[in-house]
Amino acid sequence: MTRPQAEYDPNPVAFDRLGLESTLLESIRQRGFASTTPIQSAVVPIIMEGDDLIGCADTGTGKTAAFLLPILNRLLRTRAAAPEERGYTRVLVLSPTRELAVQIEDDVQGFSYHTDLTSIAVYGGVPMDQQERALKSGVDIVVATPGRLMDHMRNGAVSFDKLDTLVLDEADRMMDMGFWPDVRRIVAALPDTAARQTLLFSATMPEEVMRLADEVVCDAKYVQIGSAGGPAKSIRHTVESVPAAEKTEWLARFLRRTAGPVLVFVRTKSGAERLARKLAAFGLKAAALHADRTQAQRSQAVEGFRSGRFRVLVATDVAARGLDIDGITHVVNYEVPSNRETYVHRVGRTGRADATGTALTLVAPEELRALEALERSFGIEMQG
Repeated sequence: MTRPQAEYDPNPVAFDRLGLESTLLESIRQRGFASTTPIQSAVVPIIMEGDDLIGCADTGTGKTAAFLLPILNRLLRTRAAAPEERGYTRVLVLSPTRELAVQIEDDVQGFSYHTDLTSIAVYGGVPMDQQERALKSGVDIVVATPGRLMDHMRNGAVSFDKLDTLVLDEADRMMDMGFWPDVRRIVAALPDTAARQTLLFSATMPEEVMRLADEVVCDAKYVQIGSAGGPAKSIRHTVESVPAAEKTEWLARFLRRTAGPVLVFVRTKSGAERLARKLAAFGLKAAALHADRTQAQRSQAVEGFRSGRFRVLVATDVAARGLDIDGITHVVNYEVPSNRETYVHRVGRTGRADATGTALTLVAPEELRALEALERSFGIEMQG
């Protein structure tokens, strides 16, 4: 089923022509942004009008700012009109992983730096008490993973009685990871659809996600930037035929002659751990990122990769979801991804914004059929 698209102009617009508050414009300038990306041009006016939205956009296109800026703008205007009305949560952003929740909340802090708006990232793997204090105090914006938020809701630590905006980010991944029952329970505890604005974003929009979206939005506008669930045009897709037993050694040689940070995807947690260890034995600065590592270890791996201490990050799909690190030159699929959605999400870590990137898939002879199926699903032939 194809949805009628909302009318929009994807051309870049200077941020100071969007009618944003001066405190936001100051932060935008300090962060080096001058004009909008296509997703921002398309959805900022829709969100400012107060409409519900379903947005389908490639990863790395400026989607987070596309929803945060109009939301922050509305919060600031409401506060200016009624300064005494504070101490309750107005905005809830749900994210599938803790890494993505932290990155969204970092963006909230960055854009609201010159304001008195408050926010908290709520996720598992760390003690609950600090999160609980912030939730009970009624921070303006809560960015949360569904599981940990459900824990706080069961403890009565949070009230959403006055919530007016709900954002579901990376909805397809939320569904893949089995979070949708929790999302339904959370949504059931919020003011109903007529009393809130709901924004749902997804890198891919399979029929199943569309059906679930319809459960939470009300008369939503639909915007799709780029091909429906296809990888960004700025990515070159290549394959290398390598027998399974020789992949590690081939990869080590490739990494030695390749500049820039490289993200390597593997299918399993034990595979990520094993490959990172072997690459380190080859003298490469590599770290592993997967769900069995502690939150401190995961943060250390991500920050080390971002700062350049680790040149290679070996990750599973779940752990790398929402990673937003500039300058990743290559994404390597150590095995052929099992489906189109997984491929899109993985390779979307490179070729972000205006940069170009390369996606390289290592293919053993027994994986050739899987590769052909993947190429058919995109209608592209990867360069060998």
